[in-house]
Amino acid sequence: MKEIVFVGTGGFIGAALRYITSTWFSQFSRFGFPLGTFAVNFFGCILLGAFVGLGLEKNSNIPIKEFTVIGVLGGFTTFSTFGLESIELLKTGQFKMTAIYVFGSVVLGIMGIALGIMVSK
Repeated sequence: MKEIVFVGTGGFIGAALRYITSTWFSQFSRFGFPLGTFAVNFFGCILLGAFVGLGLEKNSNIPIKEFTVIGVLGGFTTFSTFGLESIELLKTGQFKMTAIYVFGSVVLGIMGIALGIMVSK
């Protein structure tokens, strides 16, 4: 039961941070590119990489993994929104934009994890 409270609290914080971050980045978006979601996913990957790089997922004294990874980062990253926005771009015939968004998100996500691990060591 304690873990559920940690996940829920972290999820609330992560979702609020996602809204703030995504809204801020969206003001710089051009040509219909979903920059807010793109940026949130990238930064979420960096944070997850740093978390793993610091070995924090191995801490069993307190449910830090439940709060941080599942809660905060789960609420912060927006991969389901990423999927929806990709479909919406396809529906409007923006095939190049879809490819840039999908491949850019995946490549930067992987790079973000690696960067987070490197920076945290």
